[in-house]
Amino acid sequence: MRDSWIVANQPATVMAPNLTRRLNDLAAPSIDHPSVHVAGFDRASVAPGKIVVILNAQGGTVARMGHAAARFEIMEAFADHGIAAEIVLVRGRTIARAVRKRAGSRDAQFAPATAPPAIVAAGGDGTVNAVAQALAGTATPLGILPLGTLNHFARDLGLPFDIPGAVAVIAAGNTAAVDVAEVNGRIFVNNSSIGLYPDMVRDRERQRRQTRRAKWLAMALAFVRTLRRPPMRRLTIEAGDWMRPLRTSLAFIGNNVYDTNFPTLGRRATLTGGVLCLFIAKAERGFDIIRLLLRAAFGRLDQARDFEHHHLQALTIRSRHRRLLVALDGEVAILATPLAYRIRPRDLRVFVPRPNPP
Repeated sequence: MRDSWIVANQPATVMAPNLTRRLNDLAAPSIDHPSVHVAGFDRASVAPGKIVVILNAQGGTVARMGHAAARFEIMEAFADHGIAAEIVLVRGRTIARAVRKRAGSRDAQFAPATAPPAIVAAGGDGTVNAVAQALAGTATPLGILPLGTLNHFARDLGLPFDIPGAVAVIAAGNTAAVDVAEVNGRIFVNNSSIGLYPDMVRDRERQRRQTRRAKWLAMALAFVRTLRRPPMRRLTIEAGDWMRPLRTSLAFIGNNVYDTNFPTLGRRATLTGGVLCLFIAKAERGFDIIRLLLRAAFGRLDQARDFEHHHLQALTIRSRHRRLLVALDGEVAILATPLAYRIRPRDLRVFVPRPNPP
């Protein structure tokens, strides 16, 4: 096991029937006890089926250590727990295709005989997003190896950032059902935004294609260029009986509530709150946006002065444009309007650290 490699295009091993039945019998965690132990993931019963690891070769940590070294360390870590892992090395847009090929049916009521006992996203938030697209609403749990640059979702789940620690969480088999959010049928686990941020990401990716600049440098240059002429979007936001036309440089929709206070700025206390968190920036000029960001960095944000803040279960964003550039977990997509957002409570099963005893 320790000296073996799994070829990227090798088909997933068929899972043993007894492991399939165990996955079928898993009950969703209760609100009072948000995590449960998955009986099918002890050392003895996981052996008949391989866990599938989707390894993003372009993830921040993977790029630094080299994908061959990352691949070997992941296999070693799973082997230490007696678990076989199929490592699928992917790049960019091939992630979604690789996940769909191995995820099997999306029916949440059963785990198909060809489905792996779990699929693991080894990369950053974009990789997690791609795997969550396939697993939300199904019985197959998502494992996470935080090998990206920022790893927001893993951080808010309380996962270790080292490979052995993250693998140990998966091997322990403790899962929680967490919320995901959706816009026009596209899942996101962290947030979605319109305006300033997606424009910056598009500029960053254009630079990287043309000049091969480092990601952080390209983003810094994109930030400066975007601030010269901040994008202003005329939107109409609808939620139930509430409708609001507005002009903003940034509309931010979070999966659950993001903290705006230092030192937990940008963190989420829960991923099971069942709400969308809508922020609407009031800053319009580049200098005002810089002041807003500086106040955020020092924990000095003020809702009345800096932004509007709403908690909703669903909302619709309309625009005079037929399509809008939208950011989803750090990646950008062009989506047709109107944009229909909704929360999907406890629709994704994720491996999490075992809770401390009371």
